[in-house]
This record gives sequence, C-alpha cells and structure tokens, in this order.
Amino acid sequence: MFRMVKTEIWKLKRYHMIWAGVFLMLLSVLLTLFSTTALDGTVWTFSFFTEQVIKNNVTMIFPMCIVLIAGYIIAREAKDDTLKSILTIPVSYSSLLWGKLLVCALLSLFFGLVSAAFTVIADLMMGFPGISVTSILQTFIQIIFNCLFLYIGVMPVIAFAARIPNGHMIGTIIAFVYGYGGMFASGNAALANVYPVTASLGLISYRSYDPAVHWNVLICLFSMTAVLMITAVFVFTAKENVPVKAAKKHKKTITKKGW
Repeated sequence: MFRMVKTEIWKLKRYHMIWAGVFLMLLSVLLTLFSTTALDGTVWTFSFFTEQVIKNNVTMIFPMCIVLIAGYIIAREAKDDTLKSILTIPVSYSSLLWGKLLVCALLSLFFGLVSAAFTVIADLMMGFPGISVTSILQTFIQIIFNCLFLYIGVMPVIAFAARIPNGHMIGTIIAFVYGYGGMFASGNAALANVYPVTASLGLISYRSYDPAVHWNVLICLFSMTAVLMITAVFVFTAKENVPVKAAKKHKKTITKKGW
C-alpha cells in the first residue's frame, strides 16, 4: 500500500486539476472578502473572518472541490487506458481505489493549508483587528483539519462515483448539493451533529465560544465512523464494477464467393 500511495503522489505532478483546487481555495477567501463590503453593521475581526471562510468551505466550495479532483484522479486510469495494465500486476481494483483515496486525504490537508494561508494573507491585507500568533495558529489548525474531516464526510460520494464510468461529474453535483445541505442542517443542533458535513465543524470546535452552539463530539465521531464504513462497503464491492473502456466491436466482413 505504501508503494501504491507513493506512486500516486508522483502521478500528481502531471495533474493540472490540482491547480483548480488551489483556485477554489482562493475563491472561498475572495467570496468572504466580498461579504465584508456589505454595510450591515457587522464588525469584522480576524477570528470572525476565519469562521466565515470555514463556513464557505463547508457549504459551497470544499465538498465539490475534493470530489471533483478525487474523481478526476480515479477516472484518469480508465481514460488513459492504463487500468487494465495495472490490474495485471496483479493489483485489485479495491486496493488501487484505497491508495487513491489515501492520496486524496493528503490532498485535502494540502488544500486546507493553502486555504489557511490565503485566509491569513487576506486578513493582513484588510487589517482586521484581533490577529495574533495564537489566532493564526488556531486558523491553520481549524481550517486544515476541517478540510480533512470534510473529505471523510464526502468519501462515500467519491467511492460511489468510482463505480460508474465517468461518474466523477455526477459525484461533483451530488457533493455540491450535499455540502449546501449543511446550511439547513446547521439550523438544528441534533441534525448538525449527525450530518457529516456539519459534524466536521463540531470536531474542530467551530464557534464553541457561543453559548447557542452545542456540539456533541461523540456523535460527530460516530458520524465520521459511519461514512468510513459506508465508503468501505462501496470500495470492497466495486471489484466487479471496474469502469474500463468498452471494447469496440468490429463488424465482420463477409466475402461472397463467386460461382
């Protein structure tokens, strides 16, 4: 498995789709900056700005981003017609899929790091009050781990889409709706702890200083465990659903014999 993950990491160098993920992390920060122009009496501080970036990551950007990129990485083997060669090593499709999912987990940490860096840079440019070494460290920890937990939350979508030829676009649409549903789930304390997307917020103690916010960490962990189990079922049962290209049928030419 280690060699497989190492090989997949080397392959990332030729995937330009990774830059799309970096751009989407920047887009999340830019959308938050746009919100600061609204004259609604909100007092923007460094901590509040960070919270809004996390909110945009959860509900609009990151689930769609990581599912799109993970699906693209998985689909490349079939598109480049290399999957059949890999499986003759022999490597099972489920093992190959686990290797790619582990690499995508590392990618989610990288995107979290990029998002946190963009957040701090944007705050320094805007000069919001409340910035300190402690608040910067908290920003990096919360955003990075939130991206990892969000990735775990959408892993069943990635694993399900991998069972369908060219299913990564379908998975991206599902992930967008799935992430956007977090806005509605956050309105109910009990549902917010169970819904995987919002459970990721509970695991990073999002706005825990607010008396109105109540997180049950055990339920949030149970939610993450449940989606991992669902992912495992999708991966281990994907053996007979390898999305390889269908071979073209050649028409038989019938030659008529002369009399």
